[in-house]
Amino acid sequence: MDPPQSLSEAKAAALHHYSKSFQGFSAMITPEQANQLAEYKSVVSVFESKMNKLHTTHSWDFLGLETVYNSNHTALTTASDVIVGVIDSGIWPESESFTDCGLGPVPKKFKGECVTGENFTLANCNKKIIGARFYLKGFEAEEGPLAGVVNRTFFRSPRDSDGHGTHTASTIAGSIVANASLLGIAKGTARGGAPSARLAIYKACWFGFCSDADVLSAMDDAIHDGVDILSLSLGPSPPQPIYFENAVSVGAFHAFQNGVLVSASAGNSVFPRTACNVAPWILTVAASTIDREFSSNIYLGNSKVLKGSSLNPIRMEHSYGLIDGSAAPAAGVSATNASFCKNNTLDPSLIKGKIVICTIEKFTDDRGEKAKVVRQGGGVGMVLIDHNAKDIGFQFVIPSTLIGQDAVEELQAYIKTEKNPIARIYPTITVVGTKPAPEMAAFSSMGPNIITPDIIKASLLRPGVNILAAWSPVATEATVEQQSVDYNIISGTSMSCPHITAVAAIIKSHHPYWGPAAIMSAIMTTATVMDNTHHIIEREPNGTQTTPFDYGSGHVNPVASLNPGLVYDFNSQDVLNFLCSNGASPAQLKNLTGGLTQCHKPLTASYNFNYPSIGVSNLNGSLSVYRTVTYRGEEPTVYYASVENPSGVNVRVTPAELKFWKSGEKITFRIDFLPFENSNGNFVFGALIWNNGIQRVRSPIGLNVLST
Repeated sequence: MDPPQSLSEAKAAALHHYSKSFQGFSAMITPEQANQLAEYKSVVSVFESKMNKLHTTHSWDFLGLETVYNSNHTALTTASDVIVGVIDSGIWPESESFTDCGLGPVPKKFKGECVTGENFTLANCNKKIIGARFYLKGFEAEEGPLAGVVNRTFFRSPRDSDGHGTHTASTIAGSIVANASLLGIAKGTARGGAPSARLAIYKACWFGFCSDADVLSAMDDAIHDGVDILSLSLGPSPPQPIYFENAVSVGAFHAFQNGVLVSASAGNSVFPRTACNVAPWILTVAASTIDREFSSNIYLGNSKVLKGSSLNPIRMEHSYGLIDGSAAPAAGVSATNASFCKNNTLDPSLIKGKIVICTIEKFTDDRGEKAKVVRQGGGVGMVLIDHNAKDIGFQFVIPSTLIGQDAVEELQAYIKTEKNPIARIYPTITVVGTKPAPEMAAFSSMGPNIITPDIIKASLLRPGVNILAAWSPVATEATVEQQSVDYNIISGTSMSCPHITAVAAIIKSHHPYWGPAAIMSAIMTTATVMDNTHHIIEREPNGTQTTPFDYGSGHVNPVASLNPGLVYDFNSQDVLNFLCSNGASPAQLKNLTGGLTQCHKPLTASYNFNYPSIGVSNLNGSLSVYRTVTYRGEEPTVYYASVENPSGVNVRVTPAELKFWKSGEKITFRIDFLPFENSNGNFVFGALIWNNGIQRVRSPIGLNVLST
């Protein structure tokens, strides 16, 4: 493209025009041209479009949602007016999960469209899928035409060829489907958390990637279309960009201004400081396990049984020889390299007809690829030694299972002492009611928040491991023997995000006039940090200790969140004050709001932002922090404060009791932090709890004590 000489030429060369909820456009230009455009008075800001990644049943029973369905039929009818926008890889409209049986007409407030395209007609929308759009100009500008990117089925339409979008949409609002399973595994009734909510689909992701330019265009449309909640199971690779240069943060701010709650995944980057989508106006979701396991056990020739886990429906008819990958290296390959079972590292003559024992080299290894390598060499099965991901259900092209440290020692002892070791891998059995649960998923990204560390992130914990939901039957890349399936089990913070979205939709149906901050507060302050053994939630795989940087406010309790008692509310102006206190320039604020915004003096300290958790990232000596709660109950009541003191800090709350007479009343209280010990560069954690004998309103506290 020739360089645009002017703003009007740049606009003419635009890929997307954002004109509904905010003003702007995306175009292919050089860095020099970007600098030139930034000089124009009418240009708010210019930032580069980056690529985001998708964050790759029984969970609703585990969360106790049955109580809501059984006790409140009026809520379910109003839930049918709640519209959830899903920005993802599209939808497979024929799935049983998207039937519109029993739903009334499309809500009048919805202004969206059913955009047709390849294999997608107006008939593919109904009273469940009430809108569908797709975006690919940004992706194609960055990656080239879709046909040249990967050799896979795709549709230039809202139709999903990846499976991911269908999975997230059905987790949120899928209709009730009996006898759903993945090839017989996890059989039961599949349903979304809010089965009578409506879906508006925005396909901005292709082959697992989503361009900022397309995501922003989708958010612009969704806000204008009238969605109540927006769900994004995607995000940038770490580190998180500053809020003013990140499409999701900018789009979500406009959504927040328009009364739309944005729920987004925290990412699957394993390590501290990698959580993404961390802006305080976004509900950021980490992933946990549920009380269900998929066991695929190994029967050794000496009659011992080793516990393994995977999604393995294939029946091995008899036992086969067992060989360690390290004992079958291809010519010129070291034993260590062969043990990782990577391409061209194994000797086919040694593994043919055998079950091969492989080892994980690093957490990010492609586990499915190892099974393909074994099959290529003539192997009939795989045992994968994987301590960290042993509880995550993977699918393989041949019978395969994952084992942890406990089983490894027994397996190795058997191989060493037996001249001709044999084994048989049994198909998966589903075990429900396992303990402890939930646990933090090993892969789930962690805080602290690297942009504004006073805001504790993630916000919340939600099931994201081994979740069964609807799937696109053409997405066979990662299914067993590449079979076409209608329901699939996958893991990721992508799966936990729609669980939160559904809870937000249910709250919105009960409290239609609540804004996004109130809904966020209701979910966060009623969450629990205890597992089903009444201990603090631990992190997989070894039960390591967790903090609010893992789970935020805790694991969601959908029933309690409908009636939280007290709410920590904030509005767009509060957000801007918070950003000002974090040093935002007028240009950066303009970037976010689209208009001229000045910081009000005196600045409100960022730790006084009325967020439902309490963080102070630089505590120098004693400090007073303020919060305001709004009463959302019916009868007069009194709440009493109690505190779990962070290590080395005394905490005082004034007043220590809050008396409310009617709904909507606000009371401001003060929290005094009196440190007597430095925390040596680490955060120390505690909690503030308000209790009136009925509701328990909990806020985590995180402090980095620099001096006493």
